[in-house]
Amino acid sequence: MHATLHLLQQRGFPELRRGSLDALQVNLGYRCNQSCLHCHVNAGPQRTEMMSRDTVADVLAYLEVSGIRQLDLTGGAPELNPHFRSLVMRAREIGVHVTDRCNLTILEEPGQEGLAEFLAHQQVEITASLPCYLEENVDNQRGKGVFARSIAALQRLNALGYGLDDDHLVLNLVYNPQGAVLPPAQAGLELDYKADLGSRFGVRFTRLFTLANMPIQRFGSTLVSKGTFSAYMALLKCAHSDSNLEQVMCRHLLSVDWQGYVYDCDFNQMLGLPLVIEGKKRPHLSDLIGRDLAGNPVSVRDHCYGCTAGNGSSCGGALRA
Repeated sequence: MHATLHLLQQRGFPELRRGSLDALQVNLGYRCNQSCLHCHVNAGPQRTEMMSRDTVADVLAYLEVSGIRQLDLTGGAPELNPHFRSLVMRAREIGVHVTDRCNLTILEEPGQEGLAEFLAHQQVEITASLPCYLEENVDNQRGKGVFARSIAALQRLNALGYGLDDDHLVLNLVYNPQGAVLPPAQAGLELDYKADLGSRFGVRFTRLFTLANMPIQRFGSTLVSKGTFSAYMALLKCAHSDSNLEQVMCRHLLSVDWQGYVYDCDFNQMLGLPLVIEGKKRPHLSDLIGRDLAGNPVSVRDHCYGCTAGNGSSCGGALRA
């Protein structure tokens, strides 16, 4: 795979500083039952990195003392971590809202029996990747048969009450472009998704999030192989909008890797760009207890244009309507 960090060192992106800390995003491991072309984590079935019980305990300890009430679980497939369910249950017990970044097909994997029912019982918000409402496009990007399995999973979640009119069982879908282009306007695409999935499969969901593909890891390597990396970076830079800077996720979110080390965002985690803390070359979550990160500088490189181009992009979708 082609590394891309050295191609992002121009550092033309504007300086950023952190605001109030609202959410903890935790990567429970890079193992996944899929290997998607757009994956910025380079996750897959052969990855072995997995958060330990002790590090999960560090996450819970930080949540208890920090007052953060938003826990965003990601991977890989976070559900493959053997401590996933115990983490969710304990977080819910202390009043934390939990979001599961789910790839949908994991719900039908051996060993995951009862997972959908568990998520519903714990009132976990599900944010699920479905990069298109057309079968051919999804299977090209995520693997043959993934679309059909994803639809079956969505129908199962609907049957449990997800994605209906109950705010307690929120079901979001995530769109990624098929290639080196910016995502379309989120609101209009959401209407298309709801009309198509509803009429053909009876599927309902809460919101659609549109995310730009980041020029790192597997997608970045593909751009390098095709000789289109520079063109994609030029597209992102030309579409940059300063109005998106106030809302980028790195100002209000803390990213934690499977070993407990901390970063400004999930993308910086994948590039090995740690949170900047005086006296700590590679800070761990346990180092942050009692620290106020407001005003702390954000580690930026030119991949950050992926979050500020066009309507903006974050883990919660577009930054502007």
